[in-house]
Amino acid sequence: MHVDVKICGLKTPEALDAALAGGAAYVGFVFFPPSPRSLAVAQAAKLAERAKGKAKIVALSVDADAALLDEIASVLKPDVMQLHGGETPEKVREIRKAYGIPVMKAVKIGGRDDIEAASAYENAADMLLLDAKPRPGEGLGLPGGNGVSFDWRLMQGLDLKLPVMLSGGLDASNVAAAISMSGARAVDVSSGVETAPGVKDVKLIQDFLAAVRIIEGVPA
Repeated sequence: MHVDVKICGLKTPEALDAALAGGAAYVGFVFFPPSPRSLAVAQAAKLAERAKGKAKIVALSVDADAALLDEIASVLKPDVMQLHGGETPEKVREIRKAYGIPVMKAVKIGGRDDIEAASAYENAADMLLLDAKPRPGEGLGLPGGNGVSFDWRLMQGLDLKLPVMLSGGLDASNVAAAISMSGARAVDVSSGVETAPGVKDVKLIQDFLAAVRIIEGVPA
């Protein structure tokens, strides 16, 4: 069983190199100023040069305007656009068509109804990222990277036409259980490999990737 890993919110060469060395399939850069993980597009483009040909480069934005999306597409040239706001299926289709870049749409999950609502994006996005919907007062109040999880069992028997990535509250101690309970074949981590909001830790990145390799049946 192979499980793809995405390390999101990368800001330093050291953290990016740890993700690449550990076999991360996706590396994510955040373009949302309220987030402690946010970067300028030019900064991310310089960092991303290290990942070219080694992992897919993901650009995370939140209800971004056309100017920011234009800059991301032309300067960073990502492999995937991750839309983490309230973008409608129509908006997702519009962005996908405008830039010709695959789109990963984040959908916030609190219960079974949210899982079913995700199907609205089946004909709009290329991949879905299922993230936890924080309850009032829970997490950091950000669209993602809140360190909050949802009931992974909700993904069991999920009948969606798109590839699905599991996110929300994952770390080295629980990712094996999350994969086992959800059946996910792709996982995303951000706050679970940090020592403080926005501060990635090389050892935590290594530990997370090693934990995934163990459940794959590959020695760490």
